[in-house]
Amino acid sequence: MVTLGVRRWETLEGSVQGVGKRRNQDWHDCRGSGTGADPLVLAVADGHGSAVHARSALGARFAVDRFLALATAFGQAAHDCHEPGRLARLMTYARDDFPRALVHAWRQEALGHWDRNRPVVEEASREPGLEEKLVLYGTTLIGAVLTPWLFVAWQIGDGDLAVVEHDGTLLRPLAPAEEDLGDETESLCGREAWRSMRMHWAPLFEEARAPRLVVLSTDGLSKSFASGDGYTEFVLGLSGRLTEEGSAGISASLPDWLAQASRYSGDDTTLTAAVRPTDAPQEKPVETPEGAPEGAPTDARAVHGPAEGTDVDMERNTET
Repeated sequence: MVTLGVRRWETLEGSVQGVGKRRNQDWHDCRGSGTGADPLVLAVADGHGSAVHARSALGARFAVDRFLALATAFGQAAHDCHEPGRLARLMTYARDDFPRALVHAWRQEALGHWDRNRPVVEEASREPGLEEKLVLYGTTLIGAVLTPWLFVAWQIGDGDLAVVEHDGTLLRPLAPAEEDLGDETESLCGREAWRSMRMHWAPLFEEARAPRLVVLSTDGLSKSFASGDGYTEFVLGLSGRLTEEGSAGISASLPDWLAQASRYSGDDTTLTAAVRPTDAPQEKPVETPEGAPEGAPTDARAVHGPAEGTDVDMERNTET
């Protein structure tokens, strides 16, 4: 349980291994209290998982760990962002310098691991090039930082950031203009990967206008639905049920919901979220678009599964 100003923040998190997968290639973490000195930081990463990315589970963990360290320092530096000119400088750093620093830190972590864990090969074998080594650790990443005055998020590759605003509006601010084709996606192992990182910048000038809910998830969740609307309805339903019931019961049910999603997508499925509780429970359910579940999902086929007759491709060359 964490705080932002005088309000409490609560966190939800869970991860399940994909059906038929040898191991979970996802990684996630969250830490901090949401204060100026101790910002709330959340991250999820999805290692690519195919043979060419043989160490991607480690790459995902390195990505989350390095993000949490850098984003915590960034959030602490934002404590005086109300000073003249400070906010503009922070935005420039977040847009230009933070992605470079993150990619550099991740590369150093991956290459350091390679040096300590070189495979046993014949003496005459060629030493892999720098980029070949990094490809072994390939991963996506979504991360966010919340302070009393600022909400910033970054993303490279697939997965989803969903934000339910103070007025109930749902945004997906980092969704790409065009969806990735098949299993192709941007990656931290790519050349000049920092150029592919997207940023969401949202100063919080009034505490009452802070988001109700911030959800970070790997693509195993959104791909479990028959259409993009299904994921939107899931997040709105989750927000509504959190408002009505609080987070304790939702947290207990989350592993089952993620397991249902994983059965339909065939992929590792991970979610971490920050919840800003309301002052008092609402007596009436929060309205959601037609076809959305009441609160959070209970029926896997209706909420998580593809439409009847839709085949799910359980074999993927690259597990992103």
